Amino acid sequence: MVVGDRAYAMGDETGLYPATGWHIRGEMGGFWSQPIKLLDGIWFGLDGNWLGKDVAAAKYTSGQGYSRIDYSGSVNVRRTDFVPDGVRATLVGLTLSSSTAKTVKLDVDAHSELMQSYPWDWTTPGAADANLPDTGDYTNGALRFREQGTPSYPNATAHDYAAFVGSSLRPTDHQLGPDHRGPQSPAVICPKDGTTPARCDDSLVGKGTGGRLTYDVKLSAGQQKTIWFAVAGSDQGSQAAAREYGKALSNPDKLLRAKTALRQQIDAQSAVDLPGDRLLQQSVEWSKQNLADSVQEAHNLQIRDVNEGKDYPAPAGTVQTARWFGAGFPDYPWLFATDGEYTAFAAVAAGQFDTVKSHLKALRDVSDILNNRSGKVAHEVTPTGSVYFGSNQSAGNTDETVKFPSTVALLWRWTGDNKFRDDMYDFSVRNLQYVYRELDKDGDGWPEGLGNVERTGMGVEKLDNTVYLIRGLTDLADLAASKHDTKVQQWATTRANDLESRFEAQWWVPQAMGYADSIDDPANPANDNTPIFQRHWIGVTPMEAVLNHPGKPASPLASTANANTALDQRETACYTGEFGLFHTGTGATSDPAGNPGATCDPVVSQVKSERSIFGLNTSIMAVAEGNFGRLGAKQQQAYTTGNARIQLDPSVWETPGAMPEIAPSPDSAANIGRPFYDRSMALQAWGAYGILWPVIHQQLGVDPDLGHGRIAVVPQLPQGQQKVAGSNIRVGRGSVDVSARLTGKALSTDVTAKGVGATLTVGAVLPSGAKVKSVSVDGHAAQYKLVTTTRGTEVQVPAKGSHTELRITLR
Repeated sequence: MVVGDRAYAMGDETGLYPATGWHIRGEMGGFWSQPIKLLDGIWFGLDGNWLGKDVAAAKYTSGQGYSRIDYSGSVNVRRTDFVPDGVRATLVGLTLSSSTAKTVKLDVDAHSELMQSYPWDWTTPGAADANLPDTGDYTNGALRFREQGTPSYPNATAHDYAAFVGSSLRPTDHQLGPDHRGPQSPAVICPKDGTTPARCDDSLVGKGTGGRLTYDVKLSAGQQKTIWFAVAGSDQGSQAAAREYGKALSNPDKLLRAKTALRQQIDAQSAVDLPGDRLLQQSVEWSKQNLADSVQEAHNLQIRDVNEGKDYPAPAGTVQTARWFGAGFPDYPWLFATDGEYTAFAAVAAGQFDTVKSHLKALRDVSDILNNRSGKVAHEVTPTGSVYFGSNQSAGNTDETVKFPSTVALLWRWTGDNKFRDDMYDFSVRNLQYVYRELDKDGDGWPEGLGNVERTGMGVEKLDNTVYLIRGLTDLADLAASKHDTKVQQWATTRANDLESRFEAQWWVPQAMGYADSIDDPANPANDNTPIFQRHWIGVTPMEAVLNHPGKPASPLASTANANTALDQRETACYTGEFGLFHTGTGATSDPAGNPGATCDPVVSQVKSERSIFGLNTSIMAVAEGNFGRLGAKQQQAYTTGNARIQLDPSVWETPGAMPEIAPSPDSAANIGRPFYDRSMALQAWGAYGILWPVIHQQLGVDPDLGHGRIAVVPQLPQGQQKVAGSNIRVGRGSVDVSARLTGKALSTDVTAKGVGATLTVGAVLPSGAKVKSVSVDGHAAQYKLVTTTRGTEVQVPAKGSHTELRITLR
């Protein structure tokens, strides 16, 4: 998989292109440029031997911004794929070498599949209705494919999609025809359902065509020769596609250098040194790349509510440009609210501020058109502008509407960007006003509607919606106070305080040692807001969501006593597997889905357990553990290690360096053994939340509040570790470097702040049970504060310069 902001390509690690994905079954792989697919694939043959089949791949490498496949034979081949940012094209370079001088015949097959990312297989209209037959021709040394016309369903519009395939070399021959899939010819078609063959190459809705370019390549003995090929396209016609093709082939080597230089810059931001956990250090490095690999952009999105695929109305308006973190590849590379709001925490920790801003702006722009400025946030937006779910008429997702103000506040605190705050403020206010106006029918303050779990049997009022509403209210109050909007500040503060004061009594379930997942139907007086406990992962959110109250240390919503009880419980085998937290845990032996002998609690639930381990669930648990200073090997480290392993452990990964959506789990088989059209996502952006936030914000303790002109750096060393360090951690327009050590009875924090422009507090979280004997700053005895937080006891001192050396001698 290789990704740029205007194009991406997905095949397998041998260089072939099996039918992939399930939204349009078998069509989600290949070559794309949002909002359209260009090709099913491109294949290379040397003297009649196809790479990936006749010539086996010896090695696959995931690089920073590129991928490589090495093939060994009489001619050695190194294939390098990458996508230059800002160009609607993928470049593939073949570097050939031979021990003897020879001329080789190089065949390049390409099979088109020009189609838009929506409609899908099961929608009305469906992908078969939207996809028109492609045509192919040969022009100026390149293959050109086109799809032109207007689908027959109501509100369809005329389109002109085009793709070019070729090289800067002049072919010696070419062919056109319906197949041309290299070793995957003739194509095996994936059936809609029933028994599926072990291999399939195309879908039932495929209407592409193909072509071949043939080159004679002269090789000198012992020397390398690189030939670059481009796959480029546009949804704006042949001339636009030709321009992208020309850009890509103008100087591929320069474009590759620019790509790798940008990724090296990303690697240099939030660089960490974790000698006690090198796997986690490596996961930080690759999680930053995963975020960069998730960035997508589309233009001229026609916003329409397709009502979960049941309708296809005329568009309500147009968003000229949208840029976002694609949720997951291959099936979810579009704009989501829930995913983006979790991913934002990872992205700010990585210093990738601009994409967070763009993502939130895109959500705001789409939502206001879709929902006529009601304040409700759209849930799922395809690059065409079709909104699958999230209109005013939809039941959810409430959680992403109440999280939006918190995501704005998060970005504002890390950047101090008041202009961005001002741009997002009105929408943030309308978010929470919508919830109180439309989603609190009984007036008890607990919001109604769907949350993230989306499972049957839940009550109308969900835990995650409640948790994030309380946080959203406190964050909106903070934004309002900074703008001197007293009316909104008081409105939000009053409601936040009310809900927070009643939260534990309403939601805590003592016999379950955890929080209820939902409250039963408030419209039925007999139920009287009865808590429903079903063991879903959202039971951890009260420990994960942190509230910011003026003049007090930030703290999670859950009480410390209940939090520690609940987290202890979630660490048990009823909730946690080898790679992290189950979606839905198991319980009493009388449960319909309880594991035999599972007796973690006596509560009987009618909901089936789901022992699938999602990267997000594990992330939520990792963050929750860190909020309460639980950084031990069986605490936070168990969950950061779980996500790191599915990303980096050769015995587990699907694509090296990419964190997948779901880990191998008791109820979810590993992707690597499943058909390509029946897999979860090979890369899911939100898993980075459980890596970057715990390391940068919790272990290194970087806590900016630049909107108020201050920043604190208060590290906490994980139990059993003697050092954590980070450099070039972006905050605002500057950065901080931090190093924390424990040597015998000496605890130290060194911080260098460069261009931050804020009041700096430096400190450290004391090891459990430790007492302070003395404190010095820059070699001199210093006054200090002891502050009790949910993380533990913090020593805090004000920094007076750009570099601070804090030394704490422990008793």
